[in-house]
Amino acid sequence: MGTNGSTMLEPLRQGLPPIDPAAVSTSASCALPPRFEAVRGARKFTQSTLAQWDLTERFDDVALVVSELVTNALRHALPADAPQASREDGQNPPVRLHLMRWTGRLVCAVRDPSHRSPETRSGEEDGAAEGGRGLFLVDSFSDGWGWHPLAGTLHGKVVWALFRLGAD
Repeated sequence: MGTNGSTMLEPLRQGLPPIDPAAVSTSASCALPPRFEAVRGARKFTQSTLAQWDLTERFDDVALVVSELVTNALRHALPADAPQASREDGQNPPVRLHLMRWTGRLVCAVRDPSHRSPETRSGEEDGAAEGGRGLFLVDSFSDGWGWHPLAGTLHGKVVWALFRLGAD
């Protein structure tokens, strides 16, 4: 199971500032059901993980970003006719949240089955008060974000956000 996080990180590193792989201290991930209640579960998972890592002071910003990334994955990446119950494909759940911590950095990444790139929309578009605003919030509350398609046996993409952990 431990290799899942590290193989996912290879393309992730290409879009991130240089990270020493030896500095990875820990990571955690959870599968999310293809239902909007999954956002609450993702926030609870984030809260307990950050508490274990002694990063509770970052919860508000990280939870907001996690909520937006998970909501986007559920809203835009799952087929409209997807059954409400999880598919029997337990190996590759439709949406998965990964939290990864390095010395001085935290990355939250959400994997989904779609190959479509995430799109930001300006707030002026009519009817776009909610839709498309999520990535603007991700950009505002994180220190950077990006995405990449998955390779190998995994289908879809990963959207990630980076948080710098200050050594004040």
